[in-house]
Amino acid sequence: MRLAGLNTALHIMKRALITGITGQDGSYLSEFLLGKGYEVHGLIRRASSFNTDRLDALYRDPHTDQTPLYLHYGDLADGTVLRRVLEKVQPDEVYNLGAQSHVKVSFEEPEYTADIVAVGALRLLDSVADYNARTDRQVRLYQAGSSEMFGATPPPQGEKTPFYPRSPYAAAKVAAHWFTVNYREAYNLFACNGILFNHESPRRGETFVTRKITRAAGRIKAGLQKKLALGNLEAKRDWGFAGDYVEAMWLMLQQDRPDDYVVATGESHSVQEFVTLAFQIAGLESMDYVEVDPKYFRATEVDFLKGDPSKAKAQLGWKPRVSFTELVRMMVEHDIELARQEQTLRDAGHVVALRGAAAL
Repeated sequence: MRLAGLNTALHIMKRALITGITGQDGSYLSEFLLGKGYEVHGLIRRASSFNTDRLDALYRDPHTDQTPLYLHYGDLADGTVLRRVLEKVQPDEVYNLGAQSHVKVSFEEPEYTADIVAVGALRLLDSVADYNARTDRQVRLYQAGSSEMFGATPPPQGEKTPFYPRSPYAAAKVAAHWFTVNYREAYNLFACNGILFNHESPRRGETFVTRKITRAAGRIKAGLQKKLALGNLEAKRDWGFAGDYVEAMWLMLQQDRPDDYVVATGESHSVQEFVTLAFQIAGLESMDYVEVDPKYFRATEVDFLKGDPSKAKAQLGWKPRVSFTELVRMMVEHDIELARQEQTLRDAGHVVALRGAAAL
């Protein structure tokens, strides 16, 4: 391991590799690990435009400043690159957060979703297993599961609840879960599945329903938008704050032995409840602006998800800190300010394009 000096003392700096580092969870996990004194490396896909805005507050130009955050080009579709990055980074911990994670899009791009979510996880597991065998090291791996894997199984859902996936995304996550269990048992890999229920934040992508709601509430309040179209308002979800949930990921890899954990609040709220609360916080009446559009219904719906986090609480000592109301307020207040900035730019003659929320 690399030795790094902090203040006047020398200590061993642990090194983490995160796939999907540019996403909501990747950015919060990066902040968390940097706060723990880690050197953080992230895998990013090559794109024609910058997609690292969630990391802007963390990143420093290595030519002008020393930073413990490094980015590497790569993709879960390319096993050769995964092995090359592992060799270069030599991580102590790997967090696989990379995915095509939009459920509705997975119906439209099922093959791509399966390749990245399921086979991508397999490529990474195999790369880590080979790396451990050749180097006689014990890299620890976190695999991001999803409450969508439970699908139609009645709540509450815990570690022993049968999976019943209802989308290509969920089915791919189930495959990735069992790949992880298999590699743990076959190769003595320290690999954990974190089955995280819905976790949101102001950094959530604008095509996801919670952020679509809070973004619309902010824009409607600012006079920038007139209506919000949604799908199934009766669907119930267990919503928590993403910043809380990344701590659970880290705690799993600090245990004496690998295991699988459900991470959730243990509470459930409908999409309608989320909408009503969000618009109330914005000072609006939701029924005046929200309409149902059948095009947003899934081919197979997941009606009711509510997690049982008792194992994570007992064994990891983890519990959520941000309540449902606090989470919605945090997101709405952020998006009201974002809409205010958008209005200021429009008043100055600038054209502001939404990043996908209005198009989907």
